[in-house]
Amino acid sequence: MIIQRLNSPKFVNCFSISMLKEFTNTNIVILLGYMGCGKSTVGAALAQKFNLLFEDLDDRIATAYDGSIPDLFLEKGEKGFRQIEHDLLLETLADRSPRVISLGGGTPCYHNNMEHILQATPHVFYLEGSPAELATRLFPFKSGRPLISHVKDQDELRLFVAKHLFERKTFYMQANHSISVDGKSVDELVLSIAELL
Repeated sequence: MIIQRLNSPKFVNCFSISMLKEFTNTNIVILLGYMGCGKSTVGAALAQKFNLLFEDLDDRIATAYDGSIPDLFLEKGEKGFRQIEHDLLLETLADRSPRVISLGGGTPCYHNNMEHILQATPHVFYLEGSPAELATRLFPFKSGRPLISHVKDQDELRLFVAKHLFERKTFYMQANHSISVDGKSVDELVLSIAELL
């Protein structure tokens, strides 16, 4: 987990306007989207740009339970894992430290998590990738991803991602902002997000 906290007038000022709305924690920027869209990489770069803390929810879960996400899935089952994820998400949203937070791909889709996220901050970004782009990114690392470790080839993965995205997109599209990641560098994505803060 990357932790870096300094004061950035530009970042702090962008929140002063949002304080007029009824949000519970406008000190945070949240990145969500399907696995492989770059939430952690872009989140870390965005945090560095604004001299903020960066927090990856999956890393927080792994640290709290002293195990990897795949191991926790195996040990607790998906239902048990999603409860752990929900509990730590609520703790994370309550922490008022100014920071950038990346969520797990499934986090917005369970236990009314998206409702809690949207109540916390207006700075919620969906990093949107096409099934083809996501499959290309994910295939080399599928063995470390419980949901896709079973796929045999990249075409099968693309079809799996397309189906899964269809199921999850209702949640993802509730984000305040949607940014396509296809063909874009980390720097380009950071700039796109920064322009909306």
